[in-house]
Amino acid sequence: MSLNAETPDPADVPARRPIRELPDELISQIAAGEVIERPGSVVRELLDNALDAGSRQITLRLAAGGVRGISVEDDGAGIPADELPLALRRHATSKIGNLHDLEQVGTMGFRGEALAAVASVAELSITSRHAGQPHAMRIDARTGELSPAARAVGTTVEVRELFYATPARRKFLKTDATELAHCLDAVRRHALARPEVGFAVWHEGRLVEQWRAAAPDQRIADVLGADFIAASRPVTSQVGPLRVIGRVGLPEAARARADLQYAYVNGRHVRDRLVAHGVRSAYEDVLHGQRQPSYVLFIELPPERVDVNVHPTKAEVRFRDSREVHQALRRAVEAAIAVSTARRSDEDIAPDAGAADGAAVPATLPAPPPQPAWQAPAMPRVQGALALQEAAMLYGQPVPPRAWNTPASNPDHPAMPINTGPAATGSAPEPVAATTPAIGQTAMAVEPDEAWPLGRALAQLGGAYVLAENRRGLVIVDMHAAHERIVYERLKRDVAERRRAAVESGDAAAEGIPAQPLLIPATFAATPTEVATAETHAQTLRLLGLDLSPLSPGVLALRSRPAALHDADPVGLARSVLADLGGADTGEASTRVQRAYDDILATMACHGAVRANRKLTIDEMNALLRDMENTDRADLCNHGRPTWRQVTIKELDTLFLRGR
Repeated sequence: MSLNAETPDPADVPARRPIRELPDELISQIAAGEVIERPGSVVRELLDNALDAGSRQITLRLAAGGVRGISVEDDGAGIPADELPLALRRHATSKIGNLHDLEQVGTMGFRGEALAAVASVAELSITSRHAGQPHAMRIDARTGELSPAARAVGTTVEVRELFYATPARRKFLKTDATELAHCLDAVRRHALARPEVGFAVWHEGRLVEQWRAAAPDQRIADVLGADFIAASRPVTSQVGPLRVIGRVGLPEAARARADLQYAYVNGRHVRDRLVAHGVRSAYEDVLHGQRQPSYVLFIELPPERVDVNVHPTKAEVRFRDSREVHQALRRAVEAAIAVSTARRSDEDIAPDAGAADGAAVPATLPAPPPQPAWQAPAMPRVQGALALQEAAMLYGQPVPPRAWNTPASNPDHPAMPINTGPAATGSAPEPVAATTPAIGQTAMAVEPDEAWPLGRALAQLGGAYVLAENRRGLVIVDMHAAHERIVYERLKRDVAERRRAAVESGDAAAEGIPAQPLLIPATFAATPTEVATAETHAQTLRLLGLDLSPLSPGVLALRSRPAALHDADPVGLARSVLADLGGADTGEASTRVQRAYDDILATMACHGAVRANRKLTIDEMNALLRDMENTDRADLCNHGRPTWRQVTIKELDTLFLRGR
């Protein structure tokens, strides 16, 4: 290499290559590489064509996982004999004819590349009979020879020796079993979207899958199993021309892998980040750790509002109004999973709904229901105390002192107050007698109602669990987790009402979370991105209770924090919110803000919920159960942990070998 920078060594200058037109064979190979990755890709493309032809029964036959042979037979309209040679040419299709058609694609295929791409990497033949023709015709893609054949109206496409012309690509294929699984998944995706079409899959002469034409819910049960139906809820939502239908899995049935997620746009299966994020955001405060929700969702909207001409595989789309789709998905899924299973009747109970991907669950969650009618004189007093404390936390006021009461039977364990009048006014608390009920007696002011899904409280166990009895057996409640969800949902509702009232009154300052000024501003070194985010989202940060502004180049000063988070690290909280807002584009900013609101409220709820080892009276336990029955998402706490479990009488009989 020459050391003279001004005069480069001729040996270092690459030889110029002339611009030339690529041969048709190489062009076909390049195009095929975008469309055909494995046998499953071929199956996907051929099924698209069969469905576009109006088929009502499709049969797929495979050999060696599809590597040695793929045959797709349908009973569709067929292809006229004079159009068979044209069907094998690149960019030849009957689906679209002009730009207007491309902007309103209503078919599965439209690019006119599939058959030509397959023919360039495998041996392909088409046998088809159009209605009105005396017999079928067969064309060989390699020779172009046409010959008479026998078959009913419809089309059969045969593909043999995939990638025989490109041995290097064939080496990238996996085992026959793996390729077969990918082919089955391709059929499964089509079968879910078209329940009116029957599908049969044969492998090496053996029937491996068959789905007969059925109703949509029955097809979902046939393809994904009855367990998915039992552990999911229907979704139906209409927002203008946008419609969302399908089924979404319960949070407690979430899986370790995202292998049960099917999303469709106008009947086309897609893998779209916006759709996946919209669904996932509805599960934000009910999933534990990195668990993944399961769902089958169909998005229907006018064809001109979505662009399907984004990727050769047609697996990606682009929405004209992505925010509209994201919000519609989130709200539809939230509404479906919001109703707690504690509100369902015993007749709707889904056994073992909590068992997902083979995980054993010790007890089942009953399933959701008509609003229970209940009334106990002592309960409003308990709820008033909780509401008083939550309101004080929310609006940054001092929390009134609790009126601890000491039962005469056990002076070492204070009980939760049920008389909140004196505590609210600041006067001395009125003593309340509380004694442990004798066997066969209860502290309930009314007789237990059999309609209560969570039953009546019996006792407290280990300072952390409430034991209750309902018609099915024993209910075990994690009192902190359950109360945390109740407080969280109440805080979210209060904040939403406060923000709505602030918008109506025009008082922007009252819209946000109450802030507490810091006596000494907290300063910290910030990256250029954090400084820019703080300046861009200054108003948003103030709504979150964070007054953050640049102090000098590379230094930010935090002058206030959310009043309720007096124990939180203000700098760490600010950095976290800045990181979340900094990663959002303009369309996602409101979603990130709402997430920040929810995170702060979740922390407030966690601090405000009843703690372990706090002794509750029977009335307080019943009040907690009734609140759970009337709270959305009460089956799980804000961190995705279960709040309660059901142990049936049958399970108890099994434990004690009764009836054996």
